[in-house]
Amino acid sequence: MKIMSSGERNYTHYYDKNSYTSLWVAYPLEARHMGSYSRPESWSFNPNFSTSVQVNLCNRSYTNSDTYVRGHLIPNASRNGIKAMQLQTFYVTNSVPQIHENFNSGIWQMLEAALQSEAESEIVYIVTGVAFAKEGETKTIKYTTAKDDTKKVPIPNYFYKVALKVKTNNSGVVTSASTVGFWFENKAYSSTTYSNYAVTVDQIETWTGFDFFPNLPDSIEASAEKNSSWTTFSSF
Repeated sequence: MKIMSSGERNYTHYYDKNSYTSLWVAYPLEARHMGSYSRPESWSFNPNFSTSVQVNLCNRSYTNSDTYVRGHLIPNASRNGIKAMQLQTFYVTNSVPQIHENFNSGIWQMLEAALQSEAESEIVYIVTGVAFAKEGETKTIKYTTAKDDTKKVPIPNYFYKVALKVKTNNSGVVTSASTVGFWFENKAYSSTTYSNYAVTVDQIETWTGFDFFPNLPDSIEASAEKNSSWTTFSSF
């Protein structure tokens, strides 16, 4: 579903009503999206869905909030330059249970900041998602609840991001592109060096079964999605 703000797309998300989870959120990021609006004090229900298929995280977090926090898929800091867009990142459908200490507050936050820095000078197209298992993998899924709800919420075993930058000609046609992906377990990390977890977009597509950036010309997409270097992506 596209989440619109003042006639433009804020982000698109793939929301699974059965698991109360957005499996991915896709959004463009550029300088004007980022600013200094203060963080809202509460979250809200997404008006595009019945509250019966959403988890009530509006005023309080998950039951075991000392471990899991309301992890934004599209971050507040990527939309705090436009108030209406920022408020839409606080829809409960944009939250997933994420380890806070040394993940959400550490390496993940550092990766988000790095992508925001890239977007200060050009548009970066980002998809942030979760997975409960890699394709073909058997993985135990644990559940939690919200403090103000009884619905069982699955805890993702993995978090990922894929990012795209493009170059275009005078007609706006894409002439080249660069991508990079990042894949993390939902756990605490002793380091904040996100570049150690860079992988190809091809690899994340294999693990998730999703096809990212399908609107790229096929030959450009095939080449771009083989990069696993943050340095190569950043310098593109």
